[in-house]
Amino acid sequence: MTAQDAYNSLDPQKWKDTSIFERLALLEQVQHNLKKYAVELGEVDANMKNDLLEESITSIAEGMGTTVMPMANTLMGIHKLYESLVVGEMQSPLSVKEIDQDLFEVEVFPIYSKDKLAAAKQKGYLHIEGTPKQTNPMDKPPGVIAVSGAGNYSSSIEMAMALFLENKVVLHKPHQLNEATDAIWEKIFAPLIEAKAVAFCDASQGREMSALEGLHSIYFTGSTGVAHAIQNAASAPLVSECGGNNPCIIVPGQWSDKDIKRQAIQLASVGKLNGGAVCGRPQTIVTSKDWAQREQFLDELRKALSEETFACGSHYPGVDKTKEAFLENQSTAEVLTPEHGVHNKSDFVLIPNISEDDFAVTNEAFCQIYSEIPLDVSTDTDEFLTKATDFCNNKLLGSLGCMILVDNDTMKANEARVHQAVRELNYGGIAVNDVPPNIWLNAYLTWGGCGETTEDFVSGVGNFGNALNFDNIKKSVILNDFNSTSFELTNRKRVEHLLENASYFSIDQSWGHFAKLAGQMVMDNFKRKDFQ
Repeated sequence: MTAQDAYNSLDPQKWKDTSIFERLALLEQVQHNLKKYAVELGEVDANMKNDLLEESITSIAEGMGTTVMPMANTLMGIHKLYESLVVGEMQSPLSVKEIDQDLFEVEVFPIYSKDKLAAAKQKGYLHIEGTPKQTNPMDKPPGVIAVSGAGNYSSSIEMAMALFLENKVVLHKPHQLNEATDAIWEKIFAPLIEAKAVAFCDASQGREMSALEGLHSIYFTGSTGVAHAIQNAASAPLVSECGGNNPCIIVPGQWSDKDIKRQAIQLASVGKLNGGAVCGRPQTIVTSKDWAQREQFLDELRKALSEETFACGSHYPGVDKTKEAFLENQSTAEVLTPEHGVHNKSDFVLIPNISEDDFAVTNEAFCQIYSEIPLDVSTDTDEFLTKATDFCNNKLLGSLGCMILVDNDTMKANEARVHQAVRELNYGGIAVNDVPPNIWLNAYLTWGGCGETTEDFVSGVGNFGNALNFDNIKKSVILNDFNSTSFELTNRKRVEHLLENASYFSIDQSWGHFAKLAGQMVMDNFKRKDFQ
């Protein structure tokens, strides 16, 4: 379908007049359809990646994890919001406090019992400029939002956000890599298509969609260059998420050998996820040159990347040239070969000991590359965080996601200083003892850059998300315990079980699905490596 035909099929006023009860019923039909087509979504997504890699390395469960789970989490958060609206209420946050002049911290996750069980010690916060205010989505004016789908993930959660949080009907265009999965999404969203609230156009209709008159806004996920091109050609404002070079700040402390190994495996795992094609994955590891355990950590990271975690293929088009550029411009680059290099495009590049003005600082990898910069600063927490914050804010490319690792003893002794760093770091999503992609997966938080302008953005302008519908959000923050359970690619079957069970639990938070998820995790904890 052409963009114009898709636009013409939509009826914003009809959606505006659709009652909360009717919307809740439509939402439940979509959730039912998502469960019905979950395996098919995973299979088609995996086939696309395997075809690009020319080998069968991506599983159906991994495909489900990248398509089903993000949408399911978003729909569940929205479902709970509309259940509150049915009884005439907006959901209330857990707490609100002023943390700086005219800056408020609002605790929004976990609110519900099953979320609390799944989250364990993880907590989610919004940083809001000005007095926090929630807006009932039903009070927002009607309109049309065009959504340009991402290429790395075939799960345009922005569709659901536009519909149920912004009160707008949706015109969706898939990325060309995801045309096959988009055909399945059309079946899943069929009740909303029938209601003239959603329409899909062909992947080739990007220019035509951007040029449409009458759009309220355009939601775009992709490269910075394409985002600027869309913004220059479109009459509607652009809300964009475009990636960047995200830091992992390691606050110096005294870590046990077990801590070092576990955190190295967690970093290796998130770095390999989806072949490195994850907008929020960390890329530059920030350390102190005086941290006594720095070399031990780097050695453990090398081992985690090459031996302790299984191989993942970098399927995204064009990343071969990206990897070549990093290798050509960084003399300390090391090429590591997981599983003895038997899988295509699975090499991981580790670049230790870079400098502040290196190529690896000002360029995004979007594939399996890590760099490490040992800042010339002491291990004193205040001095280190001052230097690290300045480097990240003023040297690294973009403002999307930031990861901070700080052991519990150091956190306890310097809690106020760590929270100051969280406030001062210019990133839209900050994960303390957690991974930034978990912010994107959380329906109650937002995803996007921080403090960038339409004239000169890298990571984008605006943000998506926030099931409690707060206004004027500056950033989203996850806080977790240093010893919390991490996502580890140390056993293929365990990861497949986790992604499949978590996907179904995200769709339907029944006790049965929770029991299967938790029980399988306990059993799988005894599994050892199932790869060479």
